[in-house]
Amino acid sequence: MREILPALRAWYTAGEPFGLATVVGVSRSAPRGPGASMAVGPDDEVVGSVSGGCVEGAVFELAREVAASGEARLETFGYSDEDAFAVGLTCGGEITLLVRPVSPETDPAFAEVADSVAAGRPVTVATVTDGPAALGATLAVWPDRVAGTLGTTGLDVAVTADARGELALGATGLRHYGPRGERREDAVTVFLHSFAPPPRMLVFGAIDYAAAVARIGAFLGYRVTVCDARPVFATPKRFPAGVEVVVDWPHRYLRGTDTDDRTVICVLTHDPKFDVPLLEEALRRPAEYIGAMGSRRTHDERMKRLSEAGLTEGELSRLRSPVGLDLGARTPEEVAVSVAAEIVALRWGGSGAPLAVTGGAIHPEGA
Repeated sequence: MREILPALRAWYTAGEPFGLATVVGVSRSAPRGPGASMAVGPDDEVVGSVSGGCVEGAVFELAREVAASGEARLETFGYSDEDAFAVGLTCGGEITLLVRPVSPETDPAFAEVADSVAAGRPVTVATVTDGPAALGATLAVWPDRVAGTLGTTGLDVAVTADARGELALGATGLRHYGPRGERREDAVTVFLHSFAPPPRMLVFGAIDYAAAVARIGAFLGYRVTVCDARPVFATPKRFPAGVEVVVDWPHRYLRGTDTDDRTVICVLTHDPKFDVPLLEEALRRPAEYIGAMGSRRTHDERMKRLSEAGLTEGELSRLRSPVGLDLGARTPEEVAVSVAAEIVALRWGGSGAPLAVTGGAIHPEGA
């Protein structure tokens, strides 16, 4: 979608309706993932791809029909052994496409969404794909505002909360609700398409705990980097596939790395010669979460050294140490769960207490 937005923005500005096909569901070895898009605009111009060529001809005709009729369509393409010449995916997978008409009349917020994506400002577009709601209805969700509606206030409120959660992780996928946003029902299917780079998780110290934290970080949608100055430990084979492994002094690597308000920093070195210079750097830069492993004695000594290094009380208060929530964790995997739980609780203002002993709404309105 990002690649074809300039063309879509030009069509939209010119008042030219177009049909936009987006992959909203995949199974097995589908060639493109959710969010892949293709559009057919004026003079039958085509931009984008949804399958790498397998079904584009059929999607072209479908998008033209949708643009002309103004009515959205949901279509599934797969492979049929019974008819090798049928339109389908030769890879044997299956994709579900939502094809919807886009124009200033059908989607008033499209231009603002396109501008946000072009400027790197995060936004999620929620679109109804199935159920007793208007197929193709959209709700654009930014961190601080929304535009559009999916049909009911309750559905808009529930989807807005979930969209912001997905946006925090740069995640895209389907969610299910009741007609008025009921979370334990699945009558309405909504596709949440997030336009935000995944947040970074920086893990320092290539130990067993780091491998477990990296694994759960990747599961939560983070782009994970593990850094250690010791090449014998900082080897890719010790960490999950897709995790970047860097050999460098932690504080030097962090000094040359961009961070933002979504970045998570986990300091698992618990060695003063590594973690004190590293935390001096970390606590003075943007980050959502900064946690450090170690005993309470190690924590006290670390805080003393950081204070002597000139960090202020405000800077020191950002440090989550000892790292993680009190779950009684023992193994690296259990500790990783406690760290992940603390990160989630900090993001959404959770108490970390069992829901059974708390009161009020589980998901506060607008959270």
